[in-house]
Amino acid sequence: MIQRNDLAGLIPEPVAREIFQEVVENSAVLKHGRRLPNMTSKTQSINVLDMLPMAYWVEGDTGYKETASMAWKQKKLYAEELAVIVPIPEAVLDDTNYDIWGEVKPRLVEAMGRRIDEAILFGLGKPSTWRKSIVDTAKDSGNAVTETTGANADLYKDLLGEGGVIAKAEESGYTPTQILSAIQMRAKLRGVTDANKRPIFLSTMQQAAQYMLDGIPMDFPMNGAWDSTEALMVVGDFHQMVYSIRQDVTYKILTEATIVDPSSQKVIYSLAQQDMVALRAVMRLGWEIPNPISGYRENLGTYSPFAVYLPA
Repeated sequence: MIQRNDLAGLIPEPVAREIFQEVVENSAVLKHGRRLPNMTSKTQSINVLDMLPMAYWVEGDTGYKETASMAWKQKKLYAEELAVIVPIPEAVLDDTNYDIWGEVKPRLVEAMGRRIDEAILFGLGKPSTWRKSIVDTAKDSGNAVTETTGANADLYKDLLGEGGVIAKAEESGYTPTQILSAIQMRAKLRGVTDANKRPIFLSTMQQAAQYMLDGIPMDFPMNGAWDSTEALMVVGDFHQMVYSIRQDVTYKILTEATIVDPSSQKVIYSLAQQDMVALRAVMRLGWEIPNPISGYRENLGTYSPFAVYLPA
């Protein structure tokens, strides 16, 4: 019988830190977002500038100088738990030549990175305490451009023209730092040509294309999180997507548990009966969009650091 102590060597602390770093790299939003200091409790407040001071001209040599005030509001980050269980047959563990970590680590990283991106970008499966997704936030602020099709199709104008998706973020007073995009956009960009049928976005057909728009780097997440039916592209200032970690990746070995499907409540694995163990990995994090007021944004009704390009 494999005891918990027999498996302790499989989960050294350096590996936990390494996997956490890989989760951040595998998640598109965490990779490009801004990490805050670790949370010390389930909730953490951040102060966001909400009112600007005003300066006034002084009349004459003895005129009165007027006063002004500033104000901040608080936004909260809520640490929620992300977990995954990886069942492992005991026969596999008995095989000393088998690189168990080489098999488990990529699956953990992939599963966690995908769920984080789905929740933050599209709101899919997000905890109830978390704010609206980046895509929904952009839509609510009016920073959405729908793909033109047919005789009116103009991808260049959709992306780079006045009223285009990049301009939407700029009109909110932000300079975009990153573009996240569906993989389908690569072919769309390669296919855009000028009046002489020359590619607009490609300078050569012999070298790999460096996908950038107006100097803004593009990233095409391939972890399975991107839903091209919801959005083709998200453009924005990703410094305004902040996140904080409450708990780094931790592990627990399960030896006699029964694992059930959360939706159907049907038993998937009975570890003791099937000669299996399971590795459970857990991390906790929260995120927010500070979106502070500025001199430019002061008189705007709604504004967002993100804009979204929607499919037709």
